[in-house]
Amino acid sequence: MNPHKLDEKLLVCGQIIPEDIAQAASADIRLIINNRPDGEEPGQPLSADLKAQAEALGIVYRHIPISGGNFDEASVTAFGDALASFDGPALAFCRTGTRSTTLWALSQAGSRPTAAILSAANAAGYDLSQLRDRIEAIGAGGPDSRAIDRPAARYDVVIVGGGAGGIATAASIHKRDSSLSIAIIEPRTDHYYQPGWTMVGAGVFDPKTTCHSMASVMPKGVTWIREAAHSFQPEQDQVTTASGSVIGYRALVVAPGNVLDWDAIDGLAETLGRNGVTSNYRYDTAPYTWELVRNLREGVALFTQPPMPIKCAGAPQKAMYLSCDNWLERGVLNNIDVAFHNAGGVLFGVKDYVPALMGYVERYGIDLNFESTLIAVDGAAKTATFREKTGEVTRAFDMIHVTPPQIAPRFVADSPLADKTGYVEVDQVTMRHVRYPNIFGLGDGGSTPNAKTAAAARKQAPIVAVNLLAMLKGGEPVAGYDGYGSCPLTVEKGKIVLAEFGYGGKLLPSFPTWLIDGTQPARLSWLLKSEALPWIYWNGMLKGHEWLVKPQPIDRVRQAA
Repeated sequence: MNPHKLDEKLLVCGQIIPEDIAQAASADIRLIINNRPDGEEPGQPLSADLKAQAEALGIVYRHIPISGGNFDEASVTAFGDALASFDGPALAFCRTGTRSTTLWALSQAGSRPTAAILSAANAAGYDLSQLRDRIEAIGAGGPDSRAIDRPAARYDVVIVGGGAGGIATAASIHKRDSSLSIAIIEPRTDHYYQPGWTMVGAGVFDPKTTCHSMASVMPKGVTWIREAAHSFQPEQDQVTTASGSVIGYRALVVAPGNVLDWDAIDGLAETLGRNGVTSNYRYDTAPYTWELVRNLREGVALFTQPPMPIKCAGAPQKAMYLSCDNWLERGVLNNIDVAFHNAGGVLFGVKDYVPALMGYVERYGIDLNFESTLIAVDGAAKTATFREKTGEVTRAFDMIHVTPPQIAPRFVADSPLADKTGYVEVDQVTMRHVRYPNIFGLGDGGSTPNAKTAAAARKQAPIVAVNLLAMLKGGEPVAGYDGYGSCPLTVEKGKIVLAEFGYGGKLLPSFPTWLIDGTQPARLSWLLKSEALPWIYWNGMLKGHEWLVKPQPIDRVRQAA
């Protein structure tokens, strides 16, 4: 428990456990307010259990749950009344403390200056600036002023997510119709070119070149709402943010990416970035990959791939091949036992590229282990445990490159927009939601059965833009997505197998085979990844330029499928 002080009477914090209540009692806390519904996530303590523990220690307990970001008047009033009934210190909590802080801010409206309320919240680590107008409205005593489930702002288009898909879609829409009001909901201040991290891990790219400020990539004419999305109310055409702000829309684009689930592997989070444990899937640990590779002269190097879906299914192999190429060049590869542990049953999902990859597996002497899933890492002991057909197997290592399991964001998975796996459920051709015609999804957070790559988002973004604009004009989708994705497989420094394919593994090359045969390693493909693609990303894709990805008519896409 790490509480933050809002005023002389109230502390707020994230989720507490029964043991924290004894600590609260020793700090003379006389009231605990739980603002979290039961069952939001696995392992969450039940409110009834917390209440029993609190009352056993003489602490009054109130449960005022807030879900869906709807801070109704009754809840705000109940929160304020609970505080007013006690002179001594109180503790309020939810998952992160944001909901509790929001309830406090609304309950104090009219009795304290708005600036003082927002300043106190900010000092505690909670930015409630989006609530300024509502707090002032409550203070002014307007009709139903405490009910905050009406939009604070409304836009023609709201985009959730400021990653590759969200920014590119906003730019494509704005280029086609600059009269539309567009907002992007995104809390992060940095924007990353994630495909570059493979090259960082191989000592090719400086990590700083893969990071730009979010402000620098935000399209001109687009409003940036610097918050996290918390929930969706599609029946009301609304999105609620983590602070409780309600944003209205005519059309919604959901591009939240997916979540790297480091905690799914026992012991991984505690040791990542040290003890020989690394991953190119994080900005801060990709440089550690290169440190390990260039210093390793002998021992065991393990590379892992979890069950699908994951960002760029070739990335786990890219790290392995580039590492082996370095060791081969330095003359130490024969002293290093390299093994690839893949939860899947094949080396690569599109068979046309497997022969070339197998050539490199043999060249580097890589031990292939299929249906082998990493389940635990002991960094201090330098051992990794895998679940295989025959049971659990533990291997010692000197270096291990881990690709984490990946899941849909919780706020999407728990929403009406999700399919059974938690991703935004869209039609795989039109990218429009299957139940809500004014909602579209794309990128890693979408349900389309394509490879989750930046190249896929680059192809999807203009299709979403075209179809969304057609919908706003009262029409039906006119452009179709063929499942295109690209995975430049870096098999050695200076050569790449350029895998480009769509739904069903159909090859979809961007260039004639006389120029680039994507099934074979090529120098030109390396130059494309190392020189051209980063420039195209920053200066083309994020600016609304649609080079090589012009939307195709939906009928043509369906006929070609």
